[in-house]
Amino acid sequence: MRVFTVIGPTQSGKTTLVDHLCGLEGRAQHFDIAGTVRMSAFSYLEEPWLAIDIQGGPDALAYVGPALAASDEAVICVPPDPEAAVLVAPYLRLTEAAGIPCSLFINKMDAPGGRIREIVAALQAYCGHHIVLRQVPIREGGEIVGAVDLISERAWRYREEQPSALIELPESAVAREQEARTELLESLSDFDDHVLEQLIEDRQPPSEELYEVAARVLQRHDLVPAFLGAASHGNGVRRLMKAMRHEAPEYRTARARAEGDGAAAISIFGDIRKHIGKLVAMRAIGADVEAGAPLAGGTVSSVTDLDAKTPRPALARGEVGLAVKSDHLAPGLICTADGARPLPDWATARPPVFSQMVAPVHEKDDVRLSSALHRLAEIDPGLRLGQDEQTGKAVLGTQGPLHMRRLVEKLSSDFGLEIEAEPVPPEYRETVARGTEMRHRHRKQSGGAGQFAEVVIGVAPLPRGAGFFFEEVVKGGAVPRNYIPAVEAGAREALLEGPHGHRVVDLKVTLKDGKAHSVDSSDFAFRTAGKTALREALAEAGTTLLQPILRVEMHLPSIFVGDMVPLVSGLKGQVLGFEANRGAPGWELFNALIPASAQEELHRSLASATRGTGWAEVAFDHFEELRGAQAKATAAV
Repeated sequence: MRVFTVIGPTQSGKTTLVDHLCGLEGRAQHFDIAGTVRMSAFSYLEEPWLAIDIQGGPDALAYVGPALAASDEAVICVPPDPEAAVLVAPYLRLTEAAGIPCSLFINKMDAPGGRIREIVAALQAYCGHHIVLRQVPIREGGEIVGAVDLISERAWRYREEQPSALIELPESAVAREQEARTELLESLSDFDDHVLEQLIEDRQPPSEELYEVAARVLQRHDLVPAFLGAASHGNGVRRLMKAMRHEAPEYRTARARAEGDGAAAISIFGDIRKHIGKLVAMRAIGADVEAGAPLAGGTVSSVTDLDAKTPRPALARGEVGLAVKSDHLAPGLICTADGARPLPDWATARPPVFSQMVAPVHEKDDVRLSSALHRLAEIDPGLRLGQDEQTGKAVLGTQGPLHMRRLVEKLSSDFGLEIEAEPVPPEYRETVARGTEMRHRHRKQSGGAGQFAEVVIGVAPLPRGAGFFFEEVVKGGAVPRNYIPAVEAGAREALLEGPHGHRVVDLKVTLKDGKAHSVDSSDFAFRTAGKTALREALAEAGTTLLQPILRVEMHLPSIFVGDMVPLVSGLKGQVLGFEANRGAPGWELFNALIPASAQEELHRSLASATRGTGWAEVAFDHFEELRGAQAKATAAV
């Protein structure tokens, strides 16, 4: 079985293309995952194939990496408009990082938005490998009615939902065909000395030899071939399928990319189904995967076809199937018999861009929700599960609002859970602006042993980021040495919540004096005295609010860099600079500092400004004093 993944931006016609590929010689068997991925097994010329169709848009990009890791070839579906090339940039970047053989299918050629050479030139800006045309269009009256294969030099006229008809090469297409063929042969000659010799001697290499060279350069990912068509009419689909049949590599290429001969299988996707349980789609690449055999440190319970019903004794090398009720397995792993390791970094999901605190509508579902979220985190590559420190509620980090919506629907349909979601509030801090001194006496008598402790503490501000420092300068044993750690523990406890309800940072507490009682003093008494004294000192000195500042590294196509300065300024941030991303042609790294309160707006604005292609990695940088109306509003809350 050979496996290919079809990717591309939304509305580029991926599903239509896959449907026509699957329907060339019969019906396909499908496996759908959360409305985001569809795996289709079909046969072409008595050979088994599997197509992985992944929904377009940034919310579904997390599934692309695992799919590419297990595939033999990637097909990028491209809109017929040079302006849309930037929407293809994230997919070109992923295939470049994966090192997977890749072909382009310029779709919807019945309504092109630009000339082919302009489309290819726009795509080339984001591709590290040279893109070569394998076909040129035949035009009549401004419409594309067929295509010329540049290797065989055969011309084909499109026929609605039928195989194309072989025709004579029209005179109007001869000049363009010769020009494009010369470019193709020159590109191929860079990777084959014999073709180069023939071109130098002004001889035309035979078609059979050129097809062999084309297959070799594709399998080694030396060039990126581009094909043309209109999948909605069935145009160009059969030519693409024939090219993949002759040129796409077999499963050994995917095994080589897995970096190790010990790899037995790659787990691709996961799902949870009612009445079935956990399903993991996997591809056997180094050994047959048998039911009851050890894999990834456990035992495969059973193996089925993509229908999750038809049992199979094993998956032969190269085949894709489902491991059912094997709870130790998870998607996104390179599995050996004894263990598993994650896929390479390029195959992992981007950092979450949309975070929400969630809680069950009914309190009785709290434990069930926790269990369901952990099960979903095992199968969803784009989901990050955390917990809010202040409220203790679960935090879902997702790839976007659509991803969040799909999770809510799955919790409802598969787990019977209703949840409430709200934004994650920024974690503000408090600190003192001036020093003060406070004396506190803790005395309690309620029968039996009493409680007595008296402390005198000094509070002073520290530089931003210094944290908390405790010292004692008690003289004459006014506070016995064994009680001093209790005073410090009480002070640390008081730091957990300042006058405005936030954690207190960046201050020094000095224990200066105190008193003890030979009978009634204890660790508990001095801890209580230390905590109360610091709380009273903070109230007297007054605290200022500190807001968290995030360091942001934005990944975006170069054409959008000019829009980032006003975007960051509008978020009350600070631009640090930008530079070309050397690992990704046509991309920039834009660095800035922004308030944490603007993080959600940053992701929305960045997605809007870059047409969904850009994303940001954020990390805490420092705390900064919050001033003005925003400080008053936050303090009031």
